[in-house]
Amino acid sequence: MAPVYFALMTHHSLPITNHSIDWAQIDDVLLDMDGTLLDRHFDNFFFEEELPRRYAALHNLRFEEARERLMAMYRSVEGELAWTDLNYWTKRVGIDVVAMHKELDHMIAFLPGADEFLRHLRQLGKPVTIVTNAHSTGVSVKVAKTGLDRYVARIVDAFEVGYLKMRSEYWPNCQRLLGFDPSRSLFMDDDEGCLMAAKEFGVAHLVHSAKSSSQLPPSPLPQFLSISGFAPLLNGRSSA
Repeated sequence: MAPVYFALMTHHSLPITNHSIDWAQIDDVLLDMDGTLLDRHFDNFFFEEELPRRYAALHNLRFEEARERLMAMYRSVEGELAWTDLNYWTKRVGIDVVAMHKELDHMIAFLPGADEFLRHLRQLGKPVTIVTNAHSTGVSVKVAKTGLDRYVARIVDAFEVGYLKMRSEYWPNCQRLLGFDPSRSLFMDDDEGCLMAAKEFGVAHLVHSAKSSSQLPPSPLPQFLSISGFAPLLNGRSSA
């Protein structure tokens, strides 16, 4: 999905906040995809390990040199739509990254408890929209593997909105597209920049996904409701 997330991730030792949500105050639920509902381990492995490995083989480079080159490429378009455009990366690195996604789709999976959380939201009658920075080509591979689309009313990728979620321009455009009331909406994401942009726009209920990858420790943020599993959002129900 978004390569540079992986290079910039940091880990904190702060305690994770444990609260529940008053769903009576929420009409619309906006959920990120990768790192919030789906395990970011796939994306981390793909962009930090497997793509550099294949790029190294293609150009007869050491793995470390290939990885450094790709990380510099990722950073060069950080914040732009190209950052998450798999077709763009196919052209730029000379490797079919869409085909690679399909080849490695056995690694694509829900984070623990995510599917139960989505079923819980359906039982509550809350309309759920996936708002993702991903390009439609990546979304389609992940939807085909997980059936994520069965749980939600709509999946909106950043290219439909015109900006990535960490950009201030994203949120008014997204609001016009979806018609949600920011004061009665919940947005959940694993990326601090995306949450900060939503906060500045006025989205009232913000949740940080502190454990974006099953293979990494939680990285809580002190300024948000920061959770490492879905139990706090199930009002006491277990998210086994």
